[in-house]
Amino acid sequence: MATNEYQVTGMTCGHCEMSVREEVGQVAGVEGIQVSAQSGTLVVTGSDVIDDAQILAAVEEAGYSAVRSS
Repeated sequence: MATNEYQVTGMTCGHCEMSVREEVGQVAGVEGIQVSAQSGTLVVTGSDVIDDAQILAAVEEAGYSAVRSS
């Protein structure tokens, strides 16, 4: 199982977290999502390969921007 972490900018509340969770949850292979507006983090777990481009596109679709944490 793979775990990828991202820094998300623009989230301020629980509604923001829910929007990101809903969009990222539609990406193939994603099995778990943890989102925190307070820390600006997104942690995605799933199949052995999680496509960063699809995760980043989903976050943008929700109205925010993200970068992969190192």
